[in-house]
Amino acid sequence: MRWEDFRRSDNVEDRRGQGGFGGGRIPGGRGGLGIGGLIVVALIAWATGINPAVLIGGAEILLGDGNGGTSQQQGAPTQRQLSPEEKKLGEFASVVLAQTEDVWVPIFKAQGETYQEPGMVLFTGVTRSACGTAQSAVGPFYCPRDQKVYLDLSFFDEMKRRFRAPGDFAAAYVIAHEVGHHVENQIGILPQVQQRQRQASQAEANALSVRVELMADCLAGVWAYHANEQWRILEEGDIEEALNAASAIGDDRLQKQAQGYAVPDSFTHGSSAQRVKWFKQGLKSGSMKQCNTFQGNI
Repeated sequence: MRWEDFRRSDNVEDRRGQGGFGGGRIPGGRGGLGIGGLIVVALIAWATGINPAVLIGGAEILLGDGNGGTSQQQGAPTQRQLSPEEKKLGEFASVVLAQTEDVWVPIFKAQGETYQEPGMVLFTGVTRSACGTAQSAVGPFYCPRDQKVYLDLSFFDEMKRRFRAPGDFAAAYVIAHEVGHHVENQIGILPQVQQRQRQASQAEANALSVRVELMADCLAGVWAYHANEQWRILEEGDIEEALNAASAIGDDRLQKQAQGYAVPDSFTHGSSAQRVKWFKQGLKSGSMKQCNTFQGNI
């Protein structure tokens, strides 16, 4: 994936090297919406103080319980210098976020709407979010309460080791997927899903989560289509990287790896085939209209 020569986003807050709750910004180039695998929701909720009822997708979208992330870190935050590799990863994430901005702003404008750019928080280990305490174990997620994507970049190493999904475009797909949740939030999908899930059975709530996740996969494909049309970012093998990542994090594959069998009613992100299908649909069409996972079969 070609990315080094493109602008950086002004909307990245880099908390790495600042301890648990520090903050600093990556300089932008403009001048001045989980993927984390199978998460046991009850354990994550217990560890972070987040109400399990507000977790959508197991790891990806924390809708927030109104506590605004009140967990406190004991002691002063430690300071450390980022390694050259860490700095490069941060630059990469900033470029991808900038490209999502440059794709979604005109798409919304064409519909007479204004795209509110999301923030991105890069952190290591643990940090504070408006939806509760963010931990690396939760994986990348989007918090609608502060409209920010939270990302511990060590997750990309886990993609290589655990999910066997290496590659920079696979990593870009993860970021674009989370921004896809922000798009869903802006067009009103997430609030509607949250309301419906409160009144649904567990199986019904899971099914709604799957549709949310597959829509975000499709929207990531829409981003990839337009980014490549405008900047020719794709190199040989990039599409295969993203499709491999989408397949590797399907609920059926992850459950079979963890327990030897899959339980479809417990899926929260969709099967490998579904995730690949919807990413490809967005990539082929480049149209949000082709990403409606809430009508018909998925």
